[in-house]
Order: sequence, then C-alpha cells, then structure tokens
Amino acid sequence: MTSFDTIIIGAGHNGVVAAGFLAKSGRKVLVLEAADTAGGGARTVEFAPGFRASGLAHVVNRLHPQVMSSLKLDRTLFEGEAVPTLALDAQRGPAVLHGGYGETLEGVSETEAGAFAAMRKKLLLQAGVLKSFLTRKPPRPGDIGLGDALQLGLTGLSLLRHGRQEARDFARMLLMNVADIADEYLTDDRLKGLIAFDATLGIHLGPRSPTSLLGLFYRLTGEVLGQAGGQYLPKGGMGTLARALETAAIAAGARLRFSSPVAQILTEKGSAIGVVLKNGEELRATEVVSAIHPVTTLQTFLPAGEIDTGLSRSLRHIRSKGNVAKLHLALDRVPVFTGVSLKDQRGRLVIAPSVDHVENAFNPAKYGAFSADPVMEITLPSMGDLSLAPPGACVLSALVQYAPYDLKEGWENGKPRFLETILSTIERYAPDIRSSIVAAELLVPPDIEARYRLPGGHWHHGELQADQLLINRPTFALSGYETPVEGLYLCSAGSHPGGGLSGVPGMNAARHIIAASKARSRR
Repeated sequence: MTSFDTIIIGAGHNGVVAAGFLAKSGRKVLVLEAADTAGGGARTVEFAPGFRASGLAHVVNRLHPQVMSSLKLDRTLFEGEAVPTLALDAQRGPAVLHGGYGETLEGVSETEAGAFAAMRKKLLLQAGVLKSFLTRKPPRPGDIGLGDALQLGLTGLSLLRHGRQEARDFARMLLMNVADIADEYLTDDRLKGLIAFDATLGIHLGPRSPTSLLGLFYRLTGEVLGQAGGQYLPKGGMGTLARALETAAIAAGARLRFSSPVAQILTEKGSAIGVVLKNGEELRATEVVSAIHPVTTLQTFLPAGEIDTGLSRSLRHIRSKGNVAKLHLALDRVPVFTGVSLKDQRGRLVIAPSVDHVENAFNPAKYGAFSADPVMEITLPSMGDLSLAPPGACVLSALVQYAPYDLKEGWENGKPRFLETILSTIERYAPDIRSSIVAAELLVPPDIEARYRLPGGHWHHGELQADQLLINRPTFALSGYETPVEGLYLCSAGSHPGGGLSGVPGMNAARHIIAASKARSRR
C-alpha cells in the first residue's frame, strides 16, 4: 500500500492544475485518471482515420493568467492574435468581430459599430466587477471574514468610481435577459443573434429567459493573453494545452497514473484516508481532491452514510443535464462558407442569425425535442494546424444546441435525424459541404456522459445559472471546496467559479487546501 500527501481523482484540466499548485507547495501528489491520457473534454481525439479534433471544448477564452504564470505555461501555445468571430448570415454575409470580443468590427454600418462598442464597454466593465470574485472562495452569509468584507467594499468602490449611473446599471442588468440588452443597444440581427448565442451556449436557457445575460457576463470574465473575450485556437488542438498542463504538473513534482479508475474513496472516522482502484489496489493519502463531478464524488465514491440526508437531497437537485451536442466532420477538402474569406475561415463561425432564431431553437428543448433549426459554433482547426487532417483535407468541429439529454423520442431514433438537421443547416452557409464529407461523428449528451464520465453530459458539471453559482455552486453546503468529510475536497467545474477551460476551480481549491493546512499547523 503506497502513501501520498494528496491524491487527486481525475486528470481533466482542473485536476492537473490543482496537482501543479499542490506539488509546488511541497506535497507528494498523485493524480489518478481513468482514461489513457490527461485533459478530459479537452483531449484531442482521432474520430476518423487521419482526422483529429478536440473532443469537447475547441476554443480557449478563459484560461486564467494566474494559472499560466504560476505553472509557467508557454505563451506560444496560442500563436498570433485572437481568431475572429463571424456572425454568419446566408443573405447578407457575415459580421466579423476582431480582437477581444469585437474591439473592431467589419461588415456592419458605422452607426452599428459605435453602438456595439458602447455595449461592449458596458459589458466588460460589469464583467470586470464579477471577475474580482473568480479567484476567491465565495463569501458565505454569516461567515464573511475581513478579507471578504474588504473585497466587497473594493468592488462597490470600483463601481462608484465610474459614477452612480454605472452602479445603478449594474444592479439593473445583472439578472436581465440578454435579448433585452441586445434590443437596447443594437439593430443588426447578426450581432444580436451572436450575443444571444454566446450568453446561452452550454446553458439550458433561451435569450429571453430571465438571468440569461449572466452567461455573457461569465464569458467576458475570462481572458487569454490579457485579452478579455478573446478567442484562441491552440496549435495542435486542445490536446496541446492539456499536455502543457500535464507537463507543468510533472515538472512541479506531481505524478500521474492513467488507466487507473477509482472505485471508492476510503474513509475512517469521518475523514478521507485514500482511495481504492477498480483493480482492488489501495492508495493512502492525507488529502483526497476530486476533479470529477461533485455528485459522482459524494454519491458514488463515498461509502454509504458519510453524508447526511439533507446534502444527499440537495445533490439530487443539482441541474446537470446537458443540451449541447458535439459534431466532428472529416472533409476531403476545405469547405467554402458563403461570403467568408479563406483567412477568416480560420476563426470562429457562429450560426445564430437573430435573437428570435436562438429563442426558437431553444423552445423545443423545453419539451424534450431537439432544435429543428439549431444554432452552433463552428471551427476548422486543421486550417491552422495541418497535422489534424490528411493533406488537402479538413476537420470541422461544431458545438450544436439545443440537444436535450432526455430526448422524448430517444436518441437511438433521434440522433440520425438530428445529424441530418445539422448538416442541412450548415449547408445553407457552405452549400457544397455535404459532397465533401468522408466521416461524421455526432456526440449527444448521453454520448458525452458515457465517453467523458460526465453525469447528464453537461460539460460545466452543472448549470451556470444564478441559483447554481457563487455560494450555491455546486450546493450551499459545498461552496468552499471542502466537504463534510474531513480531508476530502472538490475542484472540478462543478465548484466555484464554474465551467470553461480556465483552471480556476483547480487553482482556487489548491490554494484553499494549502492555506487550511498552514492554519492547522499554527494551532
């Protein structure tokens, strides 16, 4: 039986980030991963002979600068500038956003560009207020320390420095729907559809749902290479970033073991003391950190009776059913999107022509049906990295919504029809694409659940909605990375501040564990 200071379950990006931070503190750290590589949903996979793509996430827009600097990640992972975002329109051609979420625009009127700039300034200012809470343990009512009170005070002052009107706007807009903000500032349906899509991607909301603006705020709290809202495609796909994080953790002293699924977390007198692997091997540790879904951690891996009925009930009520499908297409040539230059096709292509289009795509999902006219985000990663496809060929990667986990007709019957619907939608913007398809892979939420061990197939490990954020992520009782089992901690996307490839849950949890250990040693 081997002993470690810390065992981390799961080598997704948050698990590997936590491993790097904890190993740097001098701990003997072991990361256990059920798959044969690190990265979780950020792995690069071969989905057809010679064709590779990022398994789930395919764009980086949230990797936190403190993660990059602390783990000494090479900035050349992201070559050049942020890729453009194109809001496609089959009739008018695209509106093109360059830089950090539309610092400059092409294809729109001068008046509309000015309106978008005003909206962007407002949204980035307000997202900046929320950004200050990302790297802190969320303060809980009745348990607010001096540091928390100071942070809240500084947040209020930062708003007031911009004037009382900005403070009032922040309070007014925080829980609004994104459609109303789009209507308040913009007239161009392409831009309105884009922000509606970005606010609701990966969330079970439509743009007219209350609080949907929060999703856009959340996106804009992220930054890469100092660019808020910038979109980056790592060379070699997301797997390159996953390998860079793995290398950084190993360099810090962590050890990773693959093909080593955990069967149970060992406990003794209410404390975590290690794990048992599926092959029966026991490994002991002073701390166990889970980078997998909180529900799996606490309801599957813990022995019966370790958590009370109240917590069990709240875990059952976590909304964690995905509604995003992932499409991979192997193409024998580079597709041509109408009105899009070859250079811009290296960017992020969004099909969401209007707010109404996004809302109408969402409506069927409320009743267990997939979208008849889906919205989606498309990348062509092999245009920037030729190694991802055979010579002359191309990879298309798309995030498509809405695809409800509980499809009323069942995905066995519905999946072929949904694939046909998606291809017909893409064909409106790239008319000859169907004739170039060599192979197709469509992952709907139950497929994502099975392949990536994500309950409900939700890539954020739980809805990013107002009642499942901050002190309620994943539940009120678990909002600070600790669990009722002493020595057992959470660090997945199901913890504060949530999903997206940021590394912040892993970093925050590691820092909390280190601080708690130092506090105990001083007693």
